[in-house]
Amino acid sequence: MARDRQEGQFSAGTVNRDPNNAGPSPNFHFSVKISKEEFIQLATKSGDFSDASIEFQQRILKNSGIGDDTYMPRVVFRPDYKISLKDGREEAAMAMFGAVNDLFAATKISPSNISILVVNCGILNTTPSLSSMVINRFKLRHDIRSFNLGGMGCAAGIIAIDLSKDLLKAYRGSYALVVSTEAVTHTWYKGNDLQMLLPNCFFRMGAAAMLLSSSRQERWRAKYQLKQVVRTHKGMDDRSFKSIRIKEDDKGTQGLQVSKDMMQIGGHALKANITTLGPLVLPLSQHLHFFTTLMFKNKTTTTKAYKPYIPNYKSAFEHVCIVATSRKVLDEIQRNLQLTEEYMEVSRKTLERFGNTSSSSMWYELSYLEWRRRIKGGDRVWQIAFGSGFKCGSVVWKALSRVGRPKRQSPWDEN
Repeated sequence: MARDRQEGQFSAGTVNRDPNNAGPSPNFHFSVKISKEEFIQLATKSGDFSDASIEFQQRILKNSGIGDDTYMPRVVFRPDYKISLKDGREEAAMAMFGAVNDLFAATKISPSNISILVVNCGILNTTPSLSSMVINRFKLRHDIRSFNLGGMGCAAGIIAIDLSKDLLKAYRGSYALVVSTEAVTHTWYKGNDLQMLLPNCFFRMGAAAMLLSSSRQERWRAKYQLKQVVRTHKGMDDRSFKSIRIKEDDKGTQGLQVSKDMMQIGGHALKANITTLGPLVLPLSQHLHFFTTLMFKNKTTTTKAYKPYIPNYKSAFEHVCIVATSRKVLDEIQRNLQLTEEYMEVSRKTLERFGNTSSSSMWYELSYLEWRRRIKGGDRVWQIAFGSGFKCGSVVWKALSRVGRPKRQSPWDEN
């Protein structure tokens, strides 16, 4: 929608905050930077994992692309730790409230002006909902249109933007607040099924808050214009549907299982998504190559004779933000889309600095581009995310002017 714009500054809030300022109890030992070495030491001391599981996690972390300055709730390493709603709520509150506080401070928008709220978190679903927690904390208006998205994985942030876009089209001149987070305390697995140990190695704490508006009067200070949203769902395929799911192992321990076929499943979803996105964003020359290839494929009788044409997406976008899942996934997407290291830098840096913060990671990436002063007026930014179900989503933004470093503290600031 041409008039739906990301308003003012968004905040991709890190979680190394004073718990007293973010909501959780001061006695709750939460957000401390953790290195890969400390992770293995604490996991070993917890007594929850076999030697083989410790060795597996150590090997995965070594090749993960994750650095030594990510954030984790250390409470999960306690030998007696059990998943609880209390811990989940406190972690979510710390991450969400800090990001929303920063957003209101940066944009000077009063909470009473927010008429649409969309909150997404993949694993943690409570009663009252996370969206109700935000409403209660910031005393949002009584007639707010509130939505709480759950169980949609890393792609939920794009779904939240799409929902907000439709609501802003229906309620012109409104402000929409979008909050994306994940609860590591609820993704943590204390067993020895190797497929269920992968999320332990990659997921880290984080949250982002975004403000969107369909008000014409806000164009003068809007940073981005929303151009396209394309969503693809492969849930009709059983293998895709079961590729990421919460389950219990043979001992009844709950965790998040990731299929061994994830790379192939994700590749199919990405191809379906960009097949729809391509004609909307590629220049005419790429359109001709793209459709000629499709026609040639239909006329080709042998698989060996067909060599698919990969469109040059670098001609459509100045920046690409791929959800920071793992080094292996980023390598595969880079190969499939034939992207240069310059395009991949933002995703790799985000993975190294913050780990996989799920749906909020693409906002940390956009924050990195702003912090590095990379975004000029007219630049197009492509955000790509994947999620359970299985889903793939794309969002395209156009910068309305040069975007400099935020005046307030950025999550990328060294201090």
